[in-house]
Amino acid sequence: MAWVLKMDDATIESGLVHDFDASLSGIGQELGAGAYSMSDVLALPIFKQEDSNLPPESKTKNPPFQYVLCAATSPAVKLHDETLTYLNQGQSYEIRMLDNRKAGELPELNNKMVKSTVRVVFHDRRLQYTEHQQLEGWKWNRPGDRLLDIDIPMSVGIVEPKTHPSQLNAAEFLWDMNKRTSVFVQVHCISTEFTPRKHGGEKGVPFRIQIDTFTQGDGGEYIEHLHSASCQIKVFKPKGADRKQKTDREKMEKRTPQEKEKYQPSYDTTILSECSPWPDAAYTSTSQAATPSFSSTPLSTYTTSSVLDSDSSSPNHQADSGGHGNSEQLSPTASIQDAQKWLVKNRFSSYTRLFSHFSGSDLLKLTRDDLVQICGPADGIRLFNALKSRSVRPRLTVYVCQESPQGSPLLERHCTIENGDHQSSASLHVYHALYLEDLTAAELIRKIASVCDIPLGRIHQVYRQGPTGIHILLSDQMVYNFSDESCFLISTVKDELGEGLHLILK
Repeated sequence: MAWVLKMDDATIESGLVHDFDASLSGIGQELGAGAYSMSDVLALPIFKQEDSNLPPESKTKNPPFQYVLCAATSPAVKLHDETLTYLNQGQSYEIRMLDNRKAGELPELNNKMVKSTVRVVFHDRRLQYTEHQQLEGWKWNRPGDRLLDIDIPMSVGIVEPKTHPSQLNAAEFLWDMNKRTSVFVQVHCISTEFTPRKHGGEKGVPFRIQIDTFTQGDGGEYIEHLHSASCQIKVFKPKGADRKQKTDREKMEKRTPQEKEKYQPSYDTTILSECSPWPDAAYTSTSQAATPSFSSTPLSTYTTSSVLDSDSSSPNHQADSGGHGNSEQLSPTASIQDAQKWLVKNRFSSYTRLFSHFSGSDLLKLTRDDLVQICGPADGIRLFNALKSRSVRPRLTVYVCQESPQGSPLLERHCTIENGDHQSSASLHVYHALYLEDLTAAELIRKIASVCDIPLGRIHQVYRQGPTGIHILLSDQMVYNFSDESCFLISTVKDELGEGLHLILK
C-alpha cells in the first residue's frame, strides 16, 4: 500500500521561500562580532600538532663560519647537483674565511684564535678508500712536490701556517675571527693524473677542497671541532680551467631556453657547503709503509703492495701461518685482529689499513659490488671470491694405503684396482684420500710422501704394478689417465745401496 501526497505548485514554492528566508535570518547573529576568531581555530589540536612538527625559529642555527672560494662555478651543472669549479694547476686561489655567527652566538670564541686545516681530497668514494695508494703513486712520479700549498705572501690574516712533509695534501693555519682573513691555496695535482691511461682524452676525476676548523680544548690543543665545509673541483693544466669554463658556457648558449632551465647559473664565487669532518687519521706518507701496520687509518698502501703480496705467498709465510695456505676461510666470528691476519695471509696486505676496523662478519657482509667499488675490479673480485670461496673440487681423488709387514686383524678391506682384480688383505689399517689439483706424477709423489711419512728425498722411483706383475714407471700421462677414486696399496722396496726407496702401487 502506498501513500501519495498531492500538493499544488504554488504551495511548494511558497514553502521553499519561507525555509530559505529562515535559514538566512540567523547568519548575522551567528557570525556577529566576537562570535569566534581565527586564533580559536588555530588553537584546535590538529593545528597544534602541525605546529609542533615545525622547528621554531630560535632552533635554526646558521653555521658559525662560511668559506668562499673565489673561482667561478661551471654553468654545465644541473639544478639539483652539487656545484663544480674548475681550477688551474699551481694558480693561487683565494678562500675567504668569514665569521657567520649571529649576535651573541658562541661568545666563547670572541677574541680567540681558531685553527683551520685545508686539504684537497678525492670526491669519488672508491678513490677515497684507496687515497693512500693513489697519493703514494703520485708522490712516486712527482718526488719533492706537494699536492696542496699555501701562498703565504698573498694570504691575509693567517698565523703560523704549516705544511707537514708527511701530509702532502693538507695545510693548516691559525686565524682571528674578528679580522679579515683570506688564505690563498695552490693545487698542484691535476684530475687526469688519477685516471687510468687508455687511449688519450681521459676524463679527469673530481677533487674536493675541504676546510675543518677547530678551537682550543682544555689542554690548549686545537682539537674541538667547530665546523667543516667543502666544494667539488676539477684541476686542469695551466689555462685549462679557463678553456673548460669557456667551452661549458658556449655549450649552454646553444641550448634551448627550456633546456637551460634545467641547469644552474654560473656564479662568480663558490660557497663551500657544510659536510662531515675529515677523519682525524689523515693521509700520511711514511718510509716504513712496507711494514704491515694495523693502524686506524682507513687507507691502503701503494708502492709496497707487491712486496707484501710476494712475501705473503712465499713458502716461509705459509709455514708461519700454520700450513693452511690460502684455503682457510674467514670465520664470521673472527675478531678484527684475526681478519687482519687473514687479509695478510691471503695476499691482501695492501688493504689491511683500509679494513683496519672490520671484523670477520663485517667483511663477509660486503657484496661483490661493494668490494669492486672499494678495491677496484681486479682486487675486488679476487677478495670477494676469497671471502665467499668454497672448497674447490679436486681434479682427481686417489685412495692409498701403505702395506704393513705384519698382519693386523683391526680392519679387513677389499680393494678394487683399475684392472678389475680384487685383492683382500687383513693387514690394512686405513686408506688415505689424496686430492690432486695438478695431474702430474710429482704432485702424486709429494702427496704420497706426506701421508706415508716418507722423506721426499728418499723416494727414487715410483712404479705401478701392471696386470702381469710388471712394474711401469709412473709418469704424468699415467696420472692423467687414472680414474677418479682409484685405490692403491703401496709397498716399499729399498734400492741396491739401501739409501733410497722404490714405491710400488699395486
